[in-house]
Amino acid sequence: MLFFPNAKINIGLNITSKRSDNFHNLESIFYPIGWQDILEIVPSDKMNFQTSGLIIPGKTNLCLKAYEIINKKYSIPPVFIHLHKNIPIGAGLGGGSSNAAFTLLALNKIFDLGIDKCELKKLAIQLGADCPFFIDNIPSYVLGIGDVLEPVNINLSNYYLLVVKPNIFISTEKAFANVLPKKPNTSLAKEITKPIENWDIKNDFENYIFTQYPELLEIKRSLINAGAKYTSMSGSGSSIYGIFSVKPDLFFKNCHIYQQTL
Repeated sequence: MLFFPNAKINIGLNITSKRSDNFHNLESIFYPIGWQDILEIVPSDKMNFQTSGLIIPGKTNLCLKAYEIINKKYSIPPVFIHLHKNIPIGAGLGGGSSNAAFTLLALNKIFDLGIDKCELKKLAIQLGADCPFFIDNIPSYVLGIGDVLEPVNINLSNYYLLVVKPNIFISTEKAFANVLPKKPNTSLAKEITKPIENWDIKNDFENYIFTQYPELLEIKRSLINAGAKYTSMSGSGSSIYGIFSVKPDLFFKNCHIYQQTL
């Protein structure tokens, strides 16, 4: 059975406080986009996991961890998992989190486990802070460590999205270590109700990340100069996106590019 885990972008990202468990509270809008991996899962006589497409670093994978979580609680048969990776790694697009969440959804469907979405989100948070978002996979106002989700009414239909991912990998841990948590000057929930041209919406990671990787700032400036109504880094990077009223005529060398009408 085939599934298509998609990416997300962050519209705004405020790091509001550091918690006693050393995680950070944040405020953001998670918006699903059409950049997709391909996930195939079928019952098998033995456990097998294969990948293709973009190289996935490390020996472990969140798809396998998702299987282990389901198997521990529901004792399901072995499966063959094939993940074809299109969404870049270390991009701030939530690709790995999406793979994990879609594996939970897939196993629930394939084996008719009857797990409701509330329980799936509880399982998903064990895999990563962004994972619960992909269970509902709808535009959401996000609080906590990314696990407190509220549907948000945001209409970007007829706008054009361009995402640029250069060959830069950014450590999320290092990014958090170099951001000073603070209360935002404006309410993201209120800002998002304004016309896009009037958004005063920031990503708190940008100041530090742009000093370390000035080429990311240059990409953002290129999007602005091409007429983007709004542009931002997604997550802790290194993807930069622009939202346009019309398709821009831009070229970026040695970058992953994704474009779609929203």
